[in-house]
Amino acid sequence: MHPFTSAGTKTSLLRQAINISPRLPTPRTIITTRRIHLTASKMSSSSPESSPEGAAATPHRISIPPSATGLWGSSPSPLLPSTYTGPVIPPQTAPTSTLLSRLLQADMAHHHVFFNEDGFHNHIPHHLLALYGTSAPPEALQKAYDGNAGYQRPVLPEHHHRPKEGGGEDLLIQNWKEDYPKYRGKEEYYPDFLAFFKREMDSLGGRYEEVVNTYLFSGTPVAENLLVRLYSGFLHPLIQLMYGLEWKQPAIVAEGLAQAAVHADDIGTYLLPAEAAAREDRAEDMGKILDLLEKGVRQNEKLAKAARMSDSNKIRDGVLARAKEEAIKLASRVKVNATNEKELQERTAEMHDSAVFMASAAALVKRHEKKGPRFDFFLMHHVTSAPFFTTVNAQDWISLDTKVRLLEWKIRMDLVQYAARGAPELSLDAITSYQPKEKKASGTPEEIISNLHFFEDDGHAIKLARAARICQLYYQTRDDDYWNKIYHLIVDSVLAPGPHWVRSCGFDEAWEDIPDVE
Repeated sequence: MHPFTSAGTKTSLLRQAINISPRLPTPRTIITTRRIHLTASKMSSSSPESSPEGAAATPHRISIPPSATGLWGSSPSPLLPSTYTGPVIPPQTAPTSTLLSRLLQADMAHHHVFFNEDGFHNHIPHHLLALYGTSAPPEALQKAYDGNAGYQRPVLPEHHHRPKEGGGEDLLIQNWKEDYPKYRGKEEYYPDFLAFFKREMDSLGGRYEEVVNTYLFSGTPVAENLLVRLYSGFLHPLIQLMYGLEWKQPAIVAEGLAQAAVHADDIGTYLLPAEAAAREDRAEDMGKILDLLEKGVRQNEKLAKAARMSDSNKIRDGVLARAKEEAIKLASRVKVNATNEKELQERTAEMHDSAVFMASAAALVKRHEKKGPRFDFFLMHHVTSAPFFTTVNAQDWISLDTKVRLLEWKIRMDLVQYAARGAPELSLDAITSYQPKEKKASGTPEEIISNLHFFEDDGHAIKLARAARICQLYYQTRDDDYWNKIYHLIVDSVLAPGPHWVRSCGFDEAWEDIPDVE
């Protein structure tokens, strides 16, 4: 089995993100000439990882100013409801922004997109930006980098054709329509795809918007294939692109596109037929997403029981192997009939809220069996990817039809992933009745979430909390007490003894290593 299919192996699923134990592996020396330890004060401007202070971001240079703190924002976003009067985070400090830019630059210069040959993703960019975007101090960013850099694989070399006449080397990927099909889905060609997208941006004066529209959203056969791959790998390519778009960094956007190019496209056997069936279905209203989860998946015995714990990949080998027709039929009901931005925002809010609710309620599914709360590792990604759609909706260079389509695909992925995790019970009462543990910082959401700034993992925890807070800030779907319970639940679950996450929480076997609580 090719290690970069969306399936992977049973072992790789269990080891994904190396969070099977409470701590990551002890960092070892990076495979470079020196171990990278960057600080704003000690790193000279002549270092290869540095860039001129205040220089603009380019396809080759990551540069993030203090004011750019992402969707939490240093001032009220135009996407925030006019009724919102709550706090927004202040700008970061100049030394912190300098450190962030240099750490991200070092990661791009020295680390491959996968940290092992099983296709496990390098999460350093997500981790650092999520910390930065939640007001973490520079010490937290440095600790996060140091804790995860040691086990990354070094960058792979670009490939070249035979030497060109007259000297020099011929670049591998030049004619996209001809070359993309040859090298897609193969991780060894990631540096070639990355170089290609950077060159394309260079040719447009560093503008990434036209590159994204051309290669991802244009509707050509190769663009359709790349779009499918964007939703592969537990949504990791989409998440990478999300951070690039949110922080307006051409280099990170290029990384997201290149990452998509080396992922598998087998999820297309679900997404594309579902979309085609939806176009033929004359039903006007898809109903509520939570009803699709509860009635469409959980109460559909064939779908709810299609996956088995023994399946190597529970979407491919479970749901789509044993209940593909039912999965596509349900997914075809997803129709975001938005004719304007307001309707699109309403469905985006519903998707984001449903993803948070699904993951949070599932984390408490074993509460009556005295198991401590744990978020499902796979469902969690459907929360951490949700801010992508808030960012996309704010881009005037992306068409309304494309925004609608992207959202529909995300909802369809939520449905099949929920089925793949055994369709656990989703109880609102489980969340509202949850009693948080005491924290050193308790009060505002920002204070609760700050408990994760120095948490030792690969970034999933702070990404999860940040994404949940974005849902509250932008959409105000539920009351403040509900959201505070969510933030405490996230913090409590990852700080508790034992594994940080469960994998496939709808199966009893997934909870065997989770300690009982009194």
